[in-house]
Amino acid sequence: MTTTPVWSVDPRTGKQREQVAVEATSQEVDGAVRAAHATRGALADATVRAAFLRAAAALLDESAAHVIEAADAETALGPGRLTGELARTTGQLRAFADAVDEGAYLDIRIDRADPSLSPPRPELRRYKVPLGVVAVYAASNFPLAFSVPGGDTASALAAGCPVVVKAHPDHPATSELCASLLRRAAVESGLPADVVTVVHGFDAGLALIRHPLVSAAGFTGSVRGGRALFDAAAARPVPIPFHGELGSLNPVVVTPAAAAERAEEIGGGLAGSVTLGVGQFCVKPGLVLVPEGADGDRLTGALTKALGETEPGVLLDHRMRDNFIEGVRERAALSGVGTPVTPGSGGEHTVGAGYLTVPARRLLEGGAYEVLLEECFGPVTVVVRYADQHEAGAVLGLLPGNLSATLQLSAAETEGAPGPAAELIGQVTGLAGRIVVNGWPTGVAVAPAQHHGGPYPAATSHSTSVGATAIERWLRPVAYQSVPDALLPAELREANPLGLPRRVTGG
Repeated sequence: MTTTPVWSVDPRTGKQREQVAVEATSQEVDGAVRAAHATRGALADATVRAAFLRAAAALLDESAAHVIEAADAETALGPGRLTGELARTTGQLRAFADAVDEGAYLDIRIDRADPSLSPPRPELRRYKVPLGVVAVYAASNFPLAFSVPGGDTASALAAGCPVVVKAHPDHPATSELCASLLRRAAVESGLPADVVTVVHGFDAGLALIRHPLVSAAGFTGSVRGGRALFDAAAARPVPIPFHGELGSLNPVVVTPAAAAERAEEIGGGLAGSVTLGVGQFCVKPGLVLVPEGADGDRLTGALTKALGETEPGVLLDHRMRDNFIEGVRERAALSGVGTPVTPGSGGEHTVGAGYLTVPARRLLEGGAYEVLLEECFGPVTVVVRYADQHEAGAVLGLLPGNLSATLQLSAAETEGAPGPAAELIGQVTGLAGRIVVNGWPTGVAVAPAQHHGGPYPAATSHSTSVGATAIERWLRPVAYQSVPDALLPAELREANPLGLPRRVTGG
């Protein structure tokens, strides 16, 4: 049998480091899914699941030095960034363990029988059950927080769903290391190791989404790759939910009053957000609306200075580097597009940060300028100079769905009186899943109220991949009507033996 090796590659040099694995065959994918499917019963015990998630977090923390070293060697993201990402990852695992203990995610509702109603109401008890095996497609830009031990995996396991992860080719060694720690934590918690399994390879990813025992999928990546998998999930004999995070421009609107009040501060903050992680964050601001005139010029002057002083950086792999350079070249070649700081090649293995400018009226022409409304992965943003609020609103009207939208407002505009700022809030609410005022979208807090998603193509569903409610993606509701108490699941029995929160209607 011919096998295709999976290599770990150093993005700083483009050289292969070590062979980590081989790409999984369709038979091996089938075996992984069937093994995962067989663990569903073991995951049914919520107490054991919570203990497993905490054990996984503890093992990752104990192995921090090794995990960070492996991830840095494959991604060039740096120990500082990866230390923070690991803390975020273990924090997610513990947060979902807490959610399992609390039990509110089950959304238990009880409607007691009421024969006096017209028509009479029967006894109804409702809660949520796990879907089954979840396929997780790991992200390139977060080798920990959105990869093997990341939020999709943590939330699916918390829901009681075993997971098969399709590892990202940019960090296979890190993926294998993290998988081994999660599998060890499972065994130490009394669970089968196969509650988490990893497979490698493009073909393996397609076989995974098509497997009849896979019940749902989570994806973080490109529009092209995500849409192909989304279509495959829908084309199955039994379609399954596909929760994909695809692409996002994350527009920023700077009002004239904000530019007049703090142009230099906004320009410097924008530069920091665009270059964070070498521009490889999914919420990087990729389109910025800046007013024409002297105040806008001061803002772009500060942006020019900050980006001009930014050292070249290494992208996750050389394919992304080539795509970045070509994407910038295509955009910069358009008539009327300026390059005050030219982004592009910073050396044989690096890229330099920069930005493009274009008048709003050119962007509104459409045609070839539509490419400026597509995400360009890397340290670049497009600054659109607008004449008035009508023109800014027209540009926003061109945009597809986004993960975030940011408004930079003046102090007076934040007081909440009806006016242009309130109108902007209303307009961008229709565009994005998270609205930021006087901050920057990079940095997605793991918190109960967080929403990381948005209208298509930012996401393929209305769910979030970050925060406590991410668990809802892997559950489905079931109602029990007039079922004797002794036959009900323990979660729904009258005595509430598990002490779960519930909403009860009727006497």
